[in-house]
Amino acid sequence: MNSVNEERHRILQMVERGQLSAAEAARLLDALNADPRPIERSQARLVRVRVTDLASQRLKVSVAIPVSLINVGLRLGARLAPQLSGSALEELIRSVERGTTGLLLEWQDLEEGERVDIVVE
Repeated sequence: MNSVNEERHRILQMVERGQLSAAEAARLLDALNADPRPIERSQARLVRVRVTDLASQRLKVSVAIPVSLINVGLRLGARLAPQLSGSALEELIRSVERGTTGLLLEWQDLEEGERVDIVVE
């Protein structure tokens, strides 16, 4: 499977598990189907979400989200991590839209034994 098909499959799996609404999935799928065009470096920024196991320090998840999809991506993240909602979520989105780079958020979920980092590249 090529990477676009893999991403499409991953999005559909998230819908199936109830982690993503049909409307959010449609926006992500539309973005995957968009015509490739030259993108300036400033427009090619990514928001990377990393989840690390606290006990082993092993990386469990690393997801890169284009800044153009930040609203969908962070709102999805808020569903998976309820601590990231409301004004905290809105402030993260505003920070990315203002052009902030580097580490935006780091938190530890001691119940799950995980650390989550959100970084703008």
